[in-house]
Amino acid sequence: MRAVSLILMLFVNIFTFAQKPITYVIEIKEEITTSSFRRITKGFKEAKEIDAKYIIIHLNTYGGAVDAADSIRTVLLNTPIPTAVFIDNQAASAGALISIACDSIYMRKGGSIGAATVVNQTGEAMPDKYQSFMRAMMRATAEVNGRDPKIAEAMVDPSVYIPGIIDSTKVLSFTAEEAIANGFCEGVASTVEEAIALFIPTKEYTIQRQKLTVMDRILLFFLTPFIQALLLMVIIGGIYFELQTPGLGFPSMAAIIAAVLYFSPLYLDGLAQNWEIIVFVLGVLLILAEIFVIPGFGIAGISGIILMITGLSLAMIDNTLFYYEGDFNFIVIIKPLSIVLLSSFISLVGSIYLAGKFLNSSFFPGLSLKTVLNESEGYAISDISLPGLVGETATVRTNMMPSGKIEINGKWYEASLENGLAEKGERVIVTRSEGGRLYCERLAQ
Repeated sequence: MRAVSLILMLFVNIFTFAQKPITYVIEIKEEITTSSFRRITKGFKEAKEIDAKYIIIHLNTYGGAVDAADSIRTVLLNTPIPTAVFIDNQAASAGALISIACDSIYMRKGGSIGAATVVNQTGEAMPDKYQSFMRAMMRATAEVNGRDPKIAEAMVDPSVYIPGIIDSTKVLSFTAEEAIANGFCEGVASTVEEAIALFIPTKEYTIQRQKLTVMDRILLFFLTPFIQALLLMVIIGGIYFELQTPGLGFPSMAAIIAAVLYFSPLYLDGLAQNWEIIVFVLGVLLILAEIFVIPGFGIAGISGIILMITGLSLAMIDNTLFYYEGDFNFIVIIKPLSIVLLSSFISLVGSIYLAGKFLNSSFFPGLSLKTVLNESEGYAISDISLPGLVGETATVRTNMMPSGKIEINGKWYEASLENGLAEKGERVIVTRSEGGRLYCERLAQ
């Protein structure tokens, strides 16, 4: 029995020795965006599933979206797994915030960390309320990991003065050696493997790198802000062109495909919810109803536009935001709303311009009607006698949806139905004349 016990203990020791601690590596070498946050959350989930003992981020970035960096920071601060970052050249702006949120920082010789001032797309510094938000995050993050919060604040605010480190006219950035001297780096490494060797106290470990599937890469691609903006432009542009050429054609199909590509990744990633998609669809239906059913443009059309913008914007936002009990971060809402509004504006301007080019182009002869309606042939575009036609009965000459053409005493007139639709050949009665157009109601058949 004693021999059997010894053999069992030997097997247990061999098995335990074979189970070396796993170090999970996540690589981020791009602008920090929502896609980066999704990659981080996926990586941390996988690290927990395989019982990884350490996580290291292989980082090289010049910055990116503050809200995405804040989300990554939150994940790093709340995980029980020890984390480290290997700065493989640059960790600027949002990258500096992510780095400071890690338990340990390792840098390549010649790399840098800092310069975390919040800027817009043109590189200009944003108003102080944005800088204040970033300063607070940098200070709080540094304090959590035992780093000097004043130095972290100086990476955002050029007015912060620290004797012997930075004057009051520059935003602070550290080289690897400077970062080590001031407690913002634990060591210099040439590769991520060297950084892991410095980070882990024991030499017994295995490295597992994050591997993205084809589907993961597709989803991350469609989650990038640039692609989302392009899809938004196609959605708005497609709807605009379809309104100019009623009927289910190429513009409507392009808009539908773009909407599917826009919402699908967000839905699969857990951001877009059913109600947000329903809000968007309802907005589209209200706009179509305003154009084809309800004469003029009023409450239904305006409500439709608001619902469309709301659905598109909220689909980008994690719904847990609405249940957060702390200070509400409006930046999280402002960014997607800005993307939707700006993309919609550019799309509308571009669509109007392209519509004028295409509809009158000889390369697209089928997109616009070239027939001239001469008065000598029985057509009338406008007539000062229109008010005198009120009360007359007319024959519908083109389907009225709700607008079309009617015939009175051998002349054709532009007209709109007050309610509903009418098919060619039906009889209507003129109820009023306004703005050079006749308005009618259907006669009982």
